[in-house]
Amino acid sequence: MENQLPVRKNEKYILDIVDQGHEGQGVGKLNDFTVFVEGALTGEKVEVKVLKVTPSHAFGKLERVLRASPERNQPFCSVFARCGGCHLQHMSYPAQLEFKTRRVREAVRRIGGLEGVQIKDAIEMDSPLNYRNKAQYPVGLQGGQAVIGFYAGRTHEIISGSGCAVQHQTGLKLAEIIRDFIKEKGIPPYDEKTGKGIIRHIVTRIGFATGESMAVIIGNAAKLPHEAALVEYVRQRMPEITGIVYNINRKNTNVIMGDKNIVLFGRGYITDRIGELKFKISPNSFFQVNPVQTQVLYEKILEYAQLSGDEVVFDLYCGTGSISLYTASKAGKVLGIENVEAAVRDAKENAELNGAVNAEFICGDAEKVVPEMYAEGILADVVIVDPPRKGCDRRLLETIGEMKPERIVYVSCNPATLARDLGILNSMGYEVKEIQPVDMFPHTYHVECVVRLQKK
Repeated sequence: MENQLPVRKNEKYILDIVDQGHEGQGVGKLNDFTVFVEGALTGEKVEVKVLKVTPSHAFGKLERVLRASPERNQPFCSVFARCGGCHLQHMSYPAQLEFKTRRVREAVRRIGGLEGVQIKDAIEMDSPLNYRNKAQYPVGLQGGQAVIGFYAGRTHEIISGSGCAVQHQTGLKLAEIIRDFIKEKGIPPYDEKTGKGIIRHIVTRIGFATGESMAVIIGNAAKLPHEAALVEYVRQRMPEITGIVYNINRKNTNVIMGDKNIVLFGRGYITDRIGELKFKISPNSFFQVNPVQTQVLYEKILEYAQLSGDEVVFDLYCGTGSISLYTASKAGKVLGIENVEAAVRDAKENAELNGAVNAEFICGDAEKVVPEMYAEGILADVVIVDPPRKGCDRRLLETIGEMKPERIVYVSCNPATLARDLGILNSMGYEVKEIQPVDMFPHTYHVECVVRLQKK
């Protein structure tokens, strides 16, 4: 089969890059055969070494740029080409925004089958660096020494480097202090292959508005060795730290955190703010990783919800209730539904913390709870959905359509499943009035969207 194709594995070819794939790869063509090339940009002529061939397409490694795009950028990270954290550092920031907007437009037209939808340009971040308030650093051994870093793309190989420009620098400093202690005391990192060793990950969480900081050390042991010495070591070097937590995860799994947390110092949580709202963030809590753009996103949700103060709002897949609480002051009542019990506990605490007496939270699957509520005559005037990447369950969408709320606000991190679900909602009598992409994750191919749908 491979001999009949225009490319062969391990051979080099000159390609013109005609487009970008949905994960930011350059799309090259050779006799109408597609070759995906990491690091190549539209309009470039490149030399590529083919690494993998399938009957429909191939994957190639960028060897040389023979004609560069004017949008080509010098990556600011020395390990960008190997680290799997960022995807688009080689692309100028305006070009990144245009790429993300185009991703949404193509998905809505191609997957959703919708034409003529108003899709605005992605909202940029004023300063698209040091924006992440949470980092998860795997810990491993290299050359007999403990290292931290990030995984290389599609592997569990740890790429260690001196810093990360998209992480909050306080979190980076904190992780490096703990790494140095691990090295000094000879505490063995966890080995995925053998299941032996102790330290698996270091997770840092930073409150942008409050300045609070927390380190969570994930370990494969019932007790962390030298824990008292660790607390003293960290506090000497970062006296302002809010809390140090040991999280136990003894399972052979890719899930980073276990269920049990032991507070070694300070509080077992930090607090942060979005607008006027205060949130408690514990080690296992979900909280948006870019708090600056989160406020931009939430203001757009409020605008699209068009609340007058009397509406009943359903917030589906509500997580720790941040969207519910952001809209509660403008609504009559908000019902948040989430199937993660710990998240619902956090949501209830955050409601109490902010005095949101009109916000109620239910633990359960939205696709089961909402049909039950509808059968009991509990209806929503406005529905907000913020599902995981797989999108909404069809049964849930059908129930929303039968409920006939005036407006639906759909928040999504995946243009493909968003487009699919918008097509379904359109067939149920809802017109897609406007889509606003928001750049929550600069220098990656990810894009968040807020959509306003109106009952026809």
